[in-house]
Parts: sequence; C-alpha cells; structure tokens
Amino acid sequence: MKIRDLVTEIERLAPPAYQEDYDNAGLIVGCAEREIEACLLCFDVDEKTVDEAAERGAGLIVSHHPAIFGGLKRLTGRTPTERTVEKAIRRNVALYAAHTNLDSVAGGVSARLAEKLGLTNIRTLAPRKGLLFKLTVYTPANHAQAVRKAMFEAGAGTIGNYDECSWNVQGIGTFRAGENTNPFVGTKASMHEEAEIRTDTVVKKHELSSVLQAMVAAHPYEEPVYDVYPIENALSSVGFGAVGELPKPLPTEDFFSMLKKALDAKVIRHNRPHVAMVSRVAVCGGSGANLVGEAMAAGAEVFVTGDCKYHSFVDTEGRLILADAGHFETESFAVEIFREVISKKFPTFAVHTAGNMYNPVEYFL
Repeated sequence: MKIRDLVTEIERLAPPAYQEDYDNAGLIVGCAEREIEACLLCFDVDEKTVDEAAERGAGLIVSHHPAIFGGLKRLTGRTPTERTVEKAIRRNVALYAAHTNLDSVAGGVSARLAEKLGLTNIRTLAPRKGLLFKLTVYTPANHAQAVRKAMFEAGAGTIGNYDECSWNVQGIGTFRAGENTNPFVGTKASMHEEAEIRTDTVVKKHELSSVLQAMVAAHPYEEPVYDVYPIENALSSVGFGAVGELPKPLPTEDFFSMLKKALDAKVIRHNRPHVAMVSRVAVCGGSGANLVGEAMAAGAEVFVTGDCKYHSFVDTEGRLILADAGHFETESFAVEIFREVISKKFPTFAVHTAGNMYNPVEYFL
C-alpha cells in the first residue's frame, strides 16, 4: 500500500484544514508515493519508536503529537527532535501525525473521551467558525438539477445532520456572447435572455475546490457564473471539546471515582465542588483549560481536561468543577482511533501499536 492511501483515509475523518495555525499535522518525513507493508501507531515519537518501527518492518509511524512541532533549521543531533528525525531518515521510516485536526472533529479525541465516560447526547463544546462558504451559482433551468447533484456528490449542502441542502429561485439571466465564444444558448454578438435558477448552498472550506470543479464540469455554460462568500456560521461538527449528559446523575465523589477508573488516571486534580451531584459533563482531551467559559456556558457541572494551571481553577468562580485528569490520560486513546480507521478500510494491512508508549508524567502517591 502507498503511504498516500493510508493518509487519505485518516484525513477523511480529520482533514488537515481543521488543524490550528500553530500545528504541524500531516506527512512530516517521507514520500507519500512510497509503498509500505505495515505501520506503527503511537502517541509521541522518539528515537526508540523509530527503531521499533524499523525492526517491525513498519515503513510509516502514525502519531498523535507531531515529531516536529516548531521549525527545524539544522539536523545536528543536538535535540531529541533532531535525533528522531535524523534516525527516521536514516532508517527509511516515514512520519505522519494527526493532531489538532483529530482533536477537533466529530469522532475524534474529545468525542472519544466523552464516550469513555459514558456520556449521551454528545455535541461539540466550542464549534469552529471560519470553515464555511456559501456558494451561489446560476444555471439554465433545465440543467439546475444536474448541477446541484454534482455539487452535492462533491460534498456541498451539508448542514448538521441534513444533506443536499440548497435554496433555489428562478430569474432571467442576460448576456451577449463575444466573437471568440461558443455559447451554449444564444448567438454571437446578440443580447440573450435565459430562464435560469439561482442555487445557494453551503460548502466546507476543505471541500470547496472539489465542489467548484464538480460544478464547472456539470455546468453547460462555457463560462459558469458563480459567487463564493465566506460566512460566519459555526460548523457544529468541528471544534474543540464535547459536552453531554451522564445516563443518570452521580454524586460528585462517585463521578471522580468513575473518571479515574475510565481513564486509568493516577490522580484527579480539581477545585472545590460546588454541587453534590453531576449530570452534565464537558470534556476536552489534552490541554483545554481555555474552554472553561464554554463549559460553564454549556451548563456543565464538571469540565474534564488536562494541563490546568493554578489560575484555571480560580477562573471557575465556584460555578464549575474543573477536573484535571492529565494530558496523556485524556488524549492517549487517539491511537485507538487511528487503529479503527485504518483497520476498517484496510483489514488485512499490518497495524502495530508501539510497545514503548508511556506517559512521560509520573506521580508520587
């Protein structure tokens, strides 16, 4: 199998367009056209991981955290990152990561964390803006249905759990074809009026190019007329964190016990509980303390995340239980997601999990 084939399947779930600006998700080392016989899954990449991949015949490492997060100006072996990348190149092991793009999609890290806690009615805690466009296209009335179908098949028209969404109105289009044209309707050098349908639909940012190509290919006009507008509507299926309800309310101490067991956490850091019972829970895998406000606005009694600073607990103002279960503990099952995605599409492909995967943070109890 080519690396590109495997990467394409992961990116169906977690498109690179959804990663944060500071991130470095994607293929980091290696050629997408290279053939591989196996891959190795891990949370973090280091030299030992690269050695394990090479020894197990895995030509690709798929990790959650990117091997290179900041820029690299040299490869001198001075830092762990430089040594890891250098070894990957020498041992012919490609490196790929899906990080904040996997964190922020339905079916991604936070959604899986919510499922681990048994939450129901799960929805995105902080839906993302800036990922949607409105596409308007004008088509001869008899061809409007075919053009709409082509756009829908390319991904346009999805709003929440609804698809093939559009708004259509009939009007009259006018144009005059020039000498160097081959008009579908009308004649050269003559003003022409045509009954047309204006179709408005919504398109996700990462699918805009393919939708436009499909529209142009299906459109009968030599020069299709269309407009693309960025819109501020939030994309409900994309964003950091998740919120949902427990099957039944739990006493706060019982919730902490369940949380600790579900995540195999050594300890739960938290502020003073303001309620005796917990029913609505917000979560964000990894580092999500910046979403305290969103968790409170969602009506959650508890917000589960990791990497919380002292003032994050203070900022709850006694209105939210902030539970820090650890970065690794709330995010390491990204590896489970990778395995499920790859194995479902390529059931006979060899997928290994790194044997040296561990939490770099230890606790003295």
